Amino acid sequence: MPLLRQGVAIEDAWTHLDDAAALPADAVAITVTGARWAAERDRLLARTGPLGVRLANSEAVDGVEGDLPRLGLIALHFPKFSDGRAYSQARRLRRLGFAGELRATGNVLQDQLLLMTRVGFDGFLMTAPDAERRYQAALAAYDHFYQPRRIVA
Repeated sequence: MPLLRQGVAIEDAWTHLDDAAALPADAVAITVTGARWAAERDRLLARTGPLGVRLANSEAVDGVEGDLPRLGLIALHFPKFSDGRAYSQARRLRRLGFAGELRATGNVLQDQLLLMTRVGFDGFLMTAPDAERRYQAALAAYDHFYQPRRIVA
């Protein structure tokens, strides 16, 4: 499954831990679920390595708001194409000042890539083998917009 960062396929440098997995060495870049973040926040913040959080689209971003400068990646999940709650999460995170990678996971489709970039996503985990071509096609679809790209507070 290709991972795109700003439209280019890259290797995923992050280790995505489940809730029961032991924490690896501090140098390893890890992501944890929102539930694990809430349960082990202080322990995770004590690590020196890169940290990331994976949030379901039903989870409030308020649980990570105070820790945004420490997070390098927040992955937001799209369980199906018709569920757009992760768009609102992304917009809110960028308004709060999150400057790290904002990654879309789950049902990420070409038709939604342009809108995803406009609310702040810059990483995309896609199932399509030709993801780079689809990204370029999606971003070339329109060249003029009536609303600002990112809303700032």
